[in-house]
Amino acid sequence: MIEYQLTAKHWIVLAVLALCTVLASINPLELESYLLHQAGTVVMLIALFFCLKKIGFTFWSFLLYIGFLLIHILGAHYLYSYVPYNEWAIQYLNFDLNQAFGWPRNMYDRFVHLAYGLMLYPAFYRLFQVWLPSLKPFSLYLLVIQFVMATSLIYEWLEWLIAIGLSPEDAENYNGQQGDMWDAHKDIFLATAGSAISGLIVLLKQDKKPV
Repeated sequence: MIEYQLTAKHWIVLAVLALCTVLASINPLELESYLLHQAGTVVMLIALFFCLKKIGFTFWSFLLYIGFLLIHILGAHYLYSYVPYNEWAIQYLNFDLNQAFGWPRNMYDRFVHLAYGLMLYPAFYRLFQVWLPSLKPFSLYLLVIQFVMATSLIYEWLEWLIAIGLSPEDAENYNGQQGDMWDAHKDIFLATAGSAISGLIVLLKQDKKPV
């Protein structure tokens, strides 16, 4: 069922998002970079409400969309490069993620780009399903993957354009490359892979049912 109106459960999820945003805004590591990242949150929320009004999402798609924003907000608070996920894993699970997987850097930003493809695929699928109703499911699958690739590329361009106007230190904080010259390429690849995986799940489960 496609939701065209916000219900109580939608408002509860939005209240959680609002609370997490307030908490993330308390003493972020670097305020200017935090605000730049949160500008993206505002744009995504505007897009969400517009789409909810015009085409509707299932609650599951809505929940995944908000879940992605929560992941992003946490990253914004810690400038992505400094999210202490490994410290949390060691403290609460007694498991060193970085050591176990051989990660030489903080991988939270990679996780967010993967989540972009994984978690936003259903919303993007619904968008193209409405705009191009004559397309078959597999064609929509390919189109959404291309859309994720294109928007990931545009994001990297915007990140670069913003960074060249900042000081070298602020640019590094905002971009979070952590010295990796192939950072943008890997980010785009992970977003693409995430959308391909999510899309396959949708293809296997749906028989022309909206997502």
